[in-house]
Amino acid sequence: MAATAIPSFYLYGEPHRAVGDGFVHAERLDDRSRPHEWTILPHAHADLVQLFLLEQGGGVMRAEAESFAVTAPALLIVPAGIVHGFEWHHESEGAVVTLSVRHLALLDSRYPGLSAIFDRAGVVHPDDAAMAVIGAGVAALMRELGWSAPGHGAAVDAALLTILVETFRAAGVMRDGAPATPGHYHSLVARFRARIDERFRLREPISVHAEALGTSESRLRVACARVAALSPAAMLDQRAILDAKRALLYTHLSVAEVGYAIGFADPAYFTRFFTRHTGLSPRAYRQGGGAGTIQP
Repeated sequence: MAATAIPSFYLYGEPHRAVGDGFVHAERLDDRSRPHEWTILPHAHADLVQLFLLEQGGGVMRAEAESFAVTAPALLIVPAGIVHGFEWHHESEGAVVTLSVRHLALLDSRYPGLSAIFDRAGVVHPDDAAMAVIGAGVAALMRELGWSAPGHGAAVDAALLTILVETFRAAGVMRDGAPATPGHYHSLVARFRARIDERFRLREPISVHAEALGTSESRLRVACARVAALSPAAMLDQRAILDAKRALLYTHLSVAEVGYAIGFADPAYFTRFFTRHTGLSPRAYRQGGGAGTIQP
C-alpha cells in the first residue's frame, strides 16, 4: 500500500516492466543525470542491482532514510528494491552498471559470496589500483555490450566478474581470501529476505517462514546470525520498520494508515513498535525528515 507512492522504474525514467534473467546494462553517469539537471529523484528498481563508479565530482546519495556525502573516486552500491536518489555536482563523471538480481544469483552460485556486495546500500572508496581495474572492467563491459560477437556472453560475464570481485574486496566482504560466511548460509538468508519482502505485512511466526524455506528455526537463526548479525525476528521487524520509514518520508499517509499498511491493526501498538526500534515516534520521525547526512 505505502510503497505504491514511490516510483518503480525499469531504468530511471523508463516505465517498470519485466526484467530478463540475463539483463546487464552499462552507461555513462551523465546519460541520465545531465538531462535531469543532475538530480535523480527517489525511486526504486524491483529486480535490479546497481553499482555506480564515480570518477570525478561528487554529490549526495539518498538510500532509504540515510544520506551519504560522496566524493570521487568512489563506488556507490544500490541493492534491489531500495528507494534511492542522487544530487550530483554538475559535470560529475562516471558510469553505472546494472544487472538483474537473477543474473547476480547465477554468478553467486558459481562464485559464492559475490551477492553479499549488495546486502546493503553504501559507499566504498577503493585504492587507486582497484579503481583502475574496476574502470577497465567497466570500459570492457560497455564495449562488449555495444556489439555482438562470438563469446559475447562469456566476455560480458568476465568483465562483470572483474568489477564485482574488485568491489567485493574493496567492500571488505572477503576475509582471509574466502567469503566471510559459507555459501549455503548466504543462500538461505537470501531466500528468507525474498520471502520477507513478499510477506512481512502478514506478521507470520518464524516457524512458518522456516517451514516454507525447508529448514528448521534453529538453522535459520544460525544463518541469519552469521550472515546478517541479526535474529530472524529482528530481520522481520527491520523490514517492517524500513517500509514504515519509507511511507513516513515519501507519502502523505497518516500514522495509522502507515501502521495498517505494514500489518498493524492497532495504531497505538504500531507507534510503540516504531518508537522501540527507532527511538522516535512515527510523527517525530516524519517531522525530522529521517536520518542526517553520513559523511564518508
